[in-house]
Amino acid sequence: AALTQDSPYQFIAASGLEATKKHDGLMGHIPLADWISMSMQRAVDRVNREMQSGLSFLATVGSVSPFVGLFGTVWGIYHALSAIGISGQASIDKVAGPVGEALIMTAIGLAVAVPAVLGYNWLVNRNKGVMEDVRSFGNDLNAVLQASTSAKR
Repeated sequence: AALTQDSPYQFIAASGLEATKKHDGLMGHIPLADWISMSMQRAVDRVNREMQSGLSFLATVGSVSPFVGLFGTVWGIYHALSAIGISGQASIDKVAGPVGEALIMTAIGLAVAVPAVLGYNWLVNRNKGVMEDVRSFGNDLNAVLQASTSAKR
């Protein structure tokens, strides 16, 4: 894992190094191993929160869009029935336009929902894999920091 600027790995490494420096200011009230572990866990949790941001909006779009399409369908059928009621006869020219609009609304709802759900699922699965790597990196760095600071003392 490369420690490029703004990468989660760089953030966790910087948090771990900062934790070792800040511990000296606590005058030993908290054992160094506990302090480093807590700091690393906070850093990993923050990375997890940042990776999850935006996913709830995508899930909402994926779940609500079909209902918006359904509402459009109901609205179109209502207009078709109103046209029949006003004209007093059920002819194809009175029904075709509103029913066509209803079908278009259904298609639009599905055209928005399907990519949103697929994108959401892809991002969730990708985030799980990335977070496994981030947690492993955090645990490894935690062990290295604890070993290096105990060797100095």
